[in-house]
Amino acid sequence: MPVKNLLSIGAVLALFAFVAPTYADTVALTPDHPDRYVVQKGDTLWDISKRFLKDPWRWASVWTINDQIKNPHLIYPGDVILLTYVDGKPQLSVMREEKLAPVAPAAAEAPQADVEPVTMPTTAIEEPAGETPSGMKVVRLRPKAHAESIASAIPTISPDAIVPFLTEPLVVGRSELERAGYVTIGLDDRRALGDGSQFYARGLKKNNSVEYYQVFRQGKALKHPDTGETLAYEAQYLGDARMLESGDPSKLVVTRVKQEILPTDRLLATPEKAALPYYFPRAPDKNVKGRILSAVNGLSEFGPTTIVAISLGKREGMEEGHVLRIMRHVGVSKDPVTKRKYKLPDEETGLLMIFRVFDKVSYALIMDANQPVHIYDALRTP
Repeated sequence: MPVKNLLSIGAVLALFAFVAPTYADTVALTPDHPDRYVVQKGDTLWDISKRFLKDPWRWASVWTINDQIKNPHLIYPGDVILLTYVDGKPQLSVMREEKLAPVAPAAAEAPQADVEPVTMPTTAIEEPAGETPSGMKVVRLRPKAHAESIASAIPTISPDAIVPFLTEPLVVGRSELERAGYVTIGLDDRRALGDGSQFYARGLKKNNSVEYYQVFRQGKALKHPDTGETLAYEAQYLGDARMLESGDPSKLVVTRVKQEILPTDRLLATPEKAALPYYFPRAPDKNVKGRILSAVNGLSEFGPTTIVAISLGKREGMEEGHVLRIMRHVGVSKDPVTKRKYKLPDEETGLLMIFRVFDKVSYALIMDANQPVHIYDALRTP
């Protein structure tokens, strides 16, 4: 299944039953929210949520299922998002309008100018709905579950921002480094390896069943700025290789290169392709505190759509889709009256959403920022 399809909100909205009740009493609407919105091609769930909600990650709190339509969990271009109130509380639901298509008794007799073109799913059922005054039969097209339901539904976030980072190694732990193989030299004594280059490697298990490997270069250690703990090591993805002969040394061939491969670069077995998680923005179910450790672009100051490493992982209960507030540490100031120093409160600067979780760190996408974000900015549960 294509990665882009897996990012759509389809089945993930079934999680609403578990996460929706938490914030229902505190949801705030944006001052200029619409009462209805027609979903456009290119929209994301985050974009739509921002139109209605002050805190877009609280979408699940106000979403209601319209059981009168097929696939109520999916949102498509052309759907209408309706804002209503129940007991004074806002609710959002989707309306999928049925379309009427006039059909001529005989195609040759139907004036083309009178026939309204209809866009419909690849599978639909027709129901008689009477005739027009001109004698043309009208059928009602009622959508049913169809194969493109996930593919054509709007995604939670823009897939282009994170797809390259979903399968490539980003960080490795100390134990992974210790069991990783390493490149020694090319068969023709060349140090720099490219596509099709054969090479020797050591540190790989003999006679194992692993055929494909990812090649990476160990980067800097990611350390917690407060405790000094080494959480992981950055892994710079270089390419892929395939085993030709297992042994010591083993012989492999480069099948894909992103950057030239050199001796001492590391090898880890390519993970099996598994169903990637659906992303649905939501707050963690407990209060957590963390820090931004680095940005993939290498900058120390950045903004929306930047991918960052953070100091929270599975150990702290992080999951894909968790949203955290970004807080800037303002520091201390001197009171002009008492002449004593006092601590200024941290200022919220934006939101990020976690999309890939490791043991002690995670990678996240900055969704919104009202001012520049920096390395070591604090993170809090919203």
